[in-house]
Amino acid sequence: MAATSQGSALPNESQFLSIEGVSKVFDNGTTAVNNISLQVKKGEIFALLGSSGCGKSTLLRMLAGFETPSSGRIQLAGQDITSLPPYDRPINMMFQSYALFPHMTVWDNIAFGLRRDGLPAKEITERVEDNLRLVQLEKFATRKPHQLSGGQQQRVALARSLAKRPQLLLLDEPLGALDKKLREQTQLELVSIIHRVGVTCVMVTHDQEEAMTMASRIAIMSEGQFLQVGTPEDIYESPNCRFVADFIGSVNLLEGTVTEDHADHTIIDTASGPIYVGRGVAAPRGSQAGIALRPEKISLSRQPVAKPYNTVPGAVEELSYYGNLTVFHVRLNDGQRLKVTHLNHYRHDDLGFNPGDQVYLHWSDDAMVVVTR
Repeated sequence: MAATSQGSALPNESQFLSIEGVSKVFDNGTTAVNNISLQVKKGEIFALLGSSGCGKSTLLRMLAGFETPSSGRIQLAGQDITSLPPYDRPINMMFQSYALFPHMTVWDNIAFGLRRDGLPAKEITERVEDNLRLVQLEKFATRKPHQLSGGQQQRVALARSLAKRPQLLLLDEPLGALDKKLREQTQLELVSIIHRVGVTCVMVTHDQEEAMTMASRIAIMSEGQFLQVGTPEDIYESPNCRFVADFIGSVNLLEGTVTEDHADHTIIDTASGPIYVGRGVAAPRGSQAGIALRPEKISLSRQPVAKPYNTVPGAVEELSYYGNLTVFHVRLNDGQRLKVTHLNHYRHDDLGFNPGDQVYLHWSDDAMVVVTR
C-alpha cells in the first residue's frame, strides 16, 4: 500500500472512505457523476440507490479504479487512491454475475486471487478454509459452480472477495441474479457475514427493499447527484423532496398551497380540502408544497370522523388482498386516487370493504411530510 498523502493525517473511523467533490464527464460530454462528496464509516454497509443511469455504477467503478474521476479526490484509510490502478487498491469488487470460473472447484475459485498474489501455500489453505467456514460451504469445496444453487454461488463469490482481506468491499447489484424468496433470505445472511468480518462495504442497487434491509445508510442518486443521504428510517420517514418521497416505498403525493405556517402547525389548502400539519415547515404563505402521505398511515372508516382536518370522503375502486395486508385504491370526490394499506392482524381482518363502497379516509397531523422541492 502506498504511503498516506503528505500532510494528511489518518482519518477517524467516520472518514474511513472519503469522496471529495468527485465528478465524471465522459468523452461524449455526458456527466455521469456531478460533484459528489461523501464520508463512509469504517465497518459500515453503505448503499447507493437509484434508477438506471443515475450514476451509481459509475461512482462504484471509480472507487474500484475501473474509471478515473474527471475531478475530485478519493481517499481510503487516509491514503489518496484517486489515481491508483485497480490492482494496487486494497479493494475487492463482487459483480452481479459472480464471475466464477466454471472449470474450477469452489476451493480453487476462492484461492485464485491469493495464488495470483503469490501467497505461501499454507496461508492460502488457511484463508480458503476460513472463508469456506464463514459462508458455510465447507462440504461444497470440491464442487463446480454449475453444481451449486444461485445462493451458494453468491456465497462463493463473497468468500473469494473476502479471502484477500480487502479494506473496502464493493458490491454491484449483489443479489440481482436471485429469485425474490432467495434474495430476501440471502440479504440477511450477507449482512451477517459482512458484519462478522468487519469489512467496510459500499453496494449499488436499484432494489429499495435490498437497500433498506442491508444498509446502515443510503444515498439516493439522480442525474449524477445525491438528493438525500441518511439512514433507512430517515429516507423513508423524512424525505427531503418529491423525488425521494416517490422513489422510496409507496406514497401518496397531494399538492397544495400554504395558507398558514406557524411554529406548531401548517395548513395547506388542497383540492381535497385543507390539510393540517402538526408542525411548521418554514414555507412562505401562498407557496406551493407537496404533502407526502404513506399508505399505511391512512385509516378507513364507514362513517365520517369528527375532526375538522385530515379527513376526506371517497369510494373504494379496487382492493388487493395479500394475506398479511390489504391494499385499497380509493377515489376521492375531487378525482384524486389515494392508496391505503391495512395490516391484517387477524384472520379475515380486511375491513370488509368492497369496490364501490363509500368510505372516509383520515390520518393524524404528524403522519405527513411536507416537501417544497
